[in-house]
Amino acid sequence: MMSLEGPFIAAIIARLVDPKFNLAAYGVAFSFALIVEAPVIMMMTASTSLVKDYKSLRKLRQYTWILNGIITVFMLILIVPKIFFFITLDLIGLPENVAQLTHVGTIILLPWPAAIGFRRFYQGVLISNHATRRVAYGTVIRLFSMGSTALGLFIFTQLPGVYIGTAALSAGVTMEAISTRIMVRSILSRLKSTPEPQAEQVKPALPLTFQFINKFYYPLALTSMLTLGVHPLITFFIGKSHMALESLAVLPVVSSFVFLFRGVGLSFQEAAITMLGSSKENDRLIYKFATLLGLALASALIITAITPLSRLWFSNVSGLSAELTGIALTPLLIMGLFPASTVLISMQRAILVRSGLTNPITNATIIEVLTIIIVLYIGIIHLSAIGVTAAASAFLAGRLAANTYLYFKTR
Repeated sequence: MMSLEGPFIAAIIARLVDPKFNLAAYGVAFSFALIVEAPVIMMMTASTSLVKDYKSLRKLRQYTWILNGIITVFMLILIVPKIFFFITLDLIGLPENVAQLTHVGTIILLPWPAAIGFRRFYQGVLISNHATRRVAYGTVIRLFSMGSTALGLFIFTQLPGVYIGTAALSAGVTMEAISTRIMVRSILSRLKSTPEPQAEQVKPALPLTFQFINKFYYPLALTSMLTLGVHPLITFFIGKSHMALESLAVLPVVSSFVFLFRGVGLSFQEAAITMLGSSKENDRLIYKFATLLGLALASALIITAITPLSRLWFSNVSGLSAELTGIALTPLLIMGLFPASTVLISMQRAILVRSGLTNPITNATIIEVLTIIIVLYIGIIHLSAIGVTAAASAFLAGRLAANTYLYFKTR
């Protein structure tokens, strides 16, 4: 359901004034928000694994609040005009009007990172207590809040598209965080009332300490920081590429469409962490399910990319011009295997997290990021490729490199 968010917002921005500039600004602002939220993105994995009683919940919650405070301060520093425009104008090389739109969009996204950390912590608690249906309810609330905000501003205001898109994102994730906290209340009460000796013990030790949480969580946080931190680098390279502005406008549309297929694979990680380890027979069934899921998602995306369905989506649904639609088709086809590689890396990470080995996950991400940078450099600087095409090639090459490394660490 979350994967519907990006295409919906992109479709609205594409139907407003100056869609090319606003889509580019939206993509850059969203990239900034992603890198700021990176330290808390794995909090759902941590709470799924570590929260087993009320003491562990309280300790990890304190840790989450500290992280939320740090990333909010970082976001405030980022939107200081001198710093922001140095990054966007001098480093990335955005046109001045796009940089101005991006600045306001980033300010509107100020609540986004902390709200993500807050709700992902409590979603992990829901998952570890087998209340996954409530996670879906929260996402429905997020989509409704996001959609109603976007449509309301689209109909009743004359705001630029990037303002509408970022306002819708902030409203949606804030309402999801609030609703998740309400839905987890009964589980918190049960954990609080459970006598300590009866509480299930987490390995290797309870009660949790900040030192143990840091040791467990640091590689996960570094993984997401590297993964999401590469987005500004991609923006930088695309800014120097052939058809730079068109590529910046097309990239969020292509990425959000691919996310429709790979989002299912991302969700599989926490489910696998919860289910793995009961028996070898069950583990084999989970591996078989992951294989079938990856094949189905990749097949669906490739079929869409090579048929008129892709042009129909980009032109009629996303509202791209004929020029931008033509640019979007090639990177979409390149990303055809990305959903399968996402399911695979979710399975690989789940095996490692379940075993308490999080360092190889970080090493794999370093390999992925370095591969992305190398492919971007070769594609844009030496081959003069269209920016979005080079970015799609880099994404796929990086992920396959990480999958290969983790294969040897998990087999």
